[in-house]
Amino acid sequence: MRNRNSGTEITFRHWIEFIPAWVVLKFLGVIPRSLARGLGDVVARLSYAFWPRLRKIGMFNLRLAFPQWNDTRRRQILRGSFRNLGRMMADFAHFPSLTPANIAELVIYEGFENYAEAKKQGRGVLYLTAHFGGWELGSFAHGLYGHPCHFVVRELDNPLLNRLIHRYRGASGGTSIDKRFFARGILKALKDNQAVGILLDQNTLTGEGVFVNFFGRPACTNSGLARLALKTGAPILLSLVIWDQAVGKYHIRFEPVELVRLPEADEEVRANTARFTEKIEEFVRRYPDQWLWMHRRWKTRPPGDPPLYPS
Repeated sequence: MRNRNSGTEITFRHWIEFIPAWVVLKFLGVIPRSLARGLGDVVARLSYAFWPRLRKIGMFNLRLAFPQWNDTRRRQILRGSFRNLGRMMADFAHFPSLTPANIAELVIYEGFENYAEAKKQGRGVLYLTAHFGGWELGSFAHGLYGHPCHFVVRELDNPLLNRLIHRYRGASGGTSIDKRFFARGILKALKDNQAVGILLDQNTLTGEGVFVNFFGRPACTNSGLARLALKTGAPILLSLVIWDQAVGKYHIRFEPVELVRLPEADEEVRANTARFTEKIEEFVRRYPDQWLWMHRRWKTRPPGDPPLYPS
């Protein structure tokens, strides 16, 4: 059987992966959000306990980033990171029930005037964002508030899951751009004065990025955002979705980021990518339990450096 959208062969394994995910999303989506979050929290705690590979990666990263902490403190933060994923899973399942009338019960703006000012320039808007807080809610809520945007994603290997996730993500009017062909899609969106979100906090291959400091260590970081901003002159906003436990809601924060101008093109790209990464690090330090620590952020090494992660 073939996926009619991509021509990919759909296998029995794809169905085995898809059906439980579909059932979980549907179930969490029809029960009250508070109960869904409670179940998401249970799943997160179980994942922490029974997924040792991710737990080891997270602890390794936290030792790199916060050498001054003890392991008790690091485990506390890592559990919080897992629980953040559980909460976001529950909220993601409720996307079909979110509307312009009720979105403010879940997500509120912080610094919207910065977005409005950037949009006035007529050159589109580039969102610098990360796997932080409730990142899936960012573009979705922005669309329900009347400002649908584009977002760069990596296609999932399972075409059935890919189609399901895309349907949820795009239900508020947002449009995904395949990471493999992102330049053309982003340039068109900016030309139409649209906004585009780019996640800039994951490891990339040497040919796709530049090495900049992240928590004091060289991290290979995608340079596409810097190149696009320098080429188009589109304003950049740091856009993060921050969970606020005190009010039980997320804040979509918009903060302008000024470009660094240098005479040499490659250094200009590197300097701006470093600046973007510093902005992300600032918020990860402020809210460490809201970042995705279970990813080998420093996997790609500078030429000649030995592997950092244990095999």
